[in-house]
Amino acid sequence: MPHCLDVHAFLHAPGPILDVRSPAEYAQGHIPGAASLPLFSNEERAQVGICYKHQGRDAAVELGLAIAGPKLAALVATAKQLAPDRMVRVHCWRGGMRSGSVAWLLETAGFQVATLDLGYKGFRRWAQTYCATTRPMILLGGMTGTGKTNSLQAIARRGEPVLDLEHLASHRGSSFGSLGLPAQPSNEQFENRLAIALEQLPLDRPIWIEAESRRIGLCRIPNDLFEQMLRAPMLQVERSRDERVAILVAVYQVAPIADLIAATERLRKRLGGQRTQAAVAYLQGDRLPEACEVILDYYDRTYAHALKRHLGPVYTVDVTGLSTDASAALMLDVASTL
Repeated sequence: MPHCLDVHAFLHAPGPILDVRSPAEYAQGHIPGAASLPLFSNEERAQVGICYKHQGRDAAVELGLAIAGPKLAALVATAKQLAPDRMVRVHCWRGGMRSGSVAWLLETAGFQVATLDLGYKGFRRWAQTYCATTRPMILLGGMTGTGKTNSLQAIARRGEPVLDLEHLASHRGSSFGSLGLPAQPSNEQFENRLAIALEQLPLDRPIWIEAESRRIGLCRIPNDLFEQMLRAPMLQVERSRDERVAILVAVYQVAPIADLIAATERLRKRLGGQRTQAAVAYLQGDRLPEACEVILDYYDRTYAHALKRHLGPVYTVDVTGLSTDASAALMLDVASTL
């Protein structure tokens, strides 16, 4: 018989995770790292659900068997490719018939199988609870272009626990934030990524997090975590204006001009018509530094307004002229005195 494990044990058990829900369910959200091995297609799942509703459980089970039967050999063959050592973790939505059926099939084919108690639904409950767990943290704030992301990465290299929200959301948190990055996950998947990342960090050491607004592109930071961030001590990074422009140019110079113009146009209402036209003209003339200068005025005002809403203490750290590693070292020194 397959071993039925709780979420924590399931996440740390050996073998790849096989998600046997439909492709649409998987696309909406899944356990990070899980492979999709659907027992039913989207249409087949809908057919079984309609049958269950109108004809009852027995008829739905018979239909499910009729649909799944011809697929069984292919499912086993795919599982062998994904898990050559024949150790797998299997789950469906609620830990019911789909995962149970596939687990039985794979055990019959010689696999060692673990299933997830309460399925993906149970994982989602765990993920939401884990994101709400109270933990010490240090926020890294500062105006656009101060190199906060690079500093976070340098702090992580020094062995400090870091939660990179922008990486998890695949967005830098501005109108330009999606340029050059993969498509954003669904908000549900963002929460899943967040929970897994937090689970890998210690509970008894301060976690370094970049200060963000409540939304990072299309992804929303869970309320309980965001409320903790609002009250956490913040190190506010400051750099010279020239350095900030240089950092932004380094990030965005690889983006197509058309994408930069489109991102600038999205700011028209807040940037104003004249400033928008000036920034676009600079971009069309391949003068990215001048465009960044114009746009920084808007982001500086936005940051100053957001800073007023922060409820925790704020400590200024001036890193003008310092390299990324030297900046990180200074920040760690300041944090050690908090």
